[in-house]
Amino acid sequence: MVLGLIATLIGIAILSKAADEFVDGAAGVAKVMNVSPIVIGAVIVGFGTSAPEMIVSGIAATQGDDDLGIGNIIGSNIANLSLILGAAALLIPLKIDSSVLRREAPLATGGAVMFALLLQGGIQRIEGLVLLLFMVVGLYLLMSQTGPNQELVDEVDDDVETPSSVQAAAVRTVIGLIGTVGGAYILVWGATTVAGELGLNDGFVGVTLVAIGTSLPELVTAVAAARAGHDELIVGNLLGSNLFNSLAVGAVVGLLGDGTIEDPSLAGSDLIAMVVVCVGVFLVMLSRRIVKRPEGIVLLAVFFGFLVMTYLGETTDVEALGGLFRLFG
Repeated sequence: MVLGLIATLIGIAILSKAADEFVDGAAGVAKVMNVSPIVIGAVIVGFGTSAPEMIVSGIAATQGDDDLGIGNIIGSNIANLSLILGAAALLIPLKIDSSVLRREAPLATGGAVMFALLLQGGIQRIEGLVLLLFMVVGLYLLMSQTGPNQELVDEVDDDVETPSSVQAAAVRTVIGLIGTVGGAYILVWGATTVAGELGLNDGFVGVTLVAIGTSLPELVTAVAAARAGHDELIVGNLLGSNLFNSLAVGAVVGLLGDGTIEDPSLAGSDLIAMVVVCVGVFLVMLSRRIVKRPEGIVLLAVFFGFLVMTYLGETTDVEALGGLFRLFG
């Protein structure tokens, strides 16, 4: 069990660093090839920050562990809009740009609701195809909207370093991708090992430990952007990440997995919590147009409250309680 814990931590560490390299390399290639900054921000960075969730959930699904993959999506979506958004709001007030309210916010919220509806009764290949179709539509809407916020475009352009050559950026991208895949394999093996030896459901481990681990790139990016005063980037990136999680990562699980969900809380209480957080944060953004420190404290309380409730729900199982006693005993 100790080996499983060590592997989980190593996998998270590799995943976090490799995902950053993958995003920076891909954005560098795009910038050298004169791709629009808004495309870099909406597509490449948005996809890249969700790459850990996609690869981890995809690997879990191919191994017949849909619970871990689904739990990772649900937990990551909750972490993005409670833990990460709350932590960033403690550092600086986060202004919500009108373009975000027109594009990223409704798309991300709608994507979460769509994922929740299609998850009922399991997620088969047909549901995976539907999610993939909606992801394509979402990308089209993100990229076809006219009048992007120029300040946001300029910040994306400034934050992406121009590499010395396309080859150098491509090598960085490939190395980052290989590291992300390798880290994901280690993380999945470690997490499932811990879950098995403690008698915990894979869905519980996915919603908590794995979701927090795969959300670390977003957390690091958000804290760095907050310290640099780039508050517009934070909200847009988190919403973009949630959009990719719900639709693209959900599609991967549906297409690669066996379609069965063994942990009933994933399609029940956990999924309800995700929808409540996503819709609630959207309504706050729509009404207040800013997320300040008090809201940040509430969001952090929501996140840790979710963890406690999920833990209490899991430990009502006698075998799980015995596993946890063995861990600390």
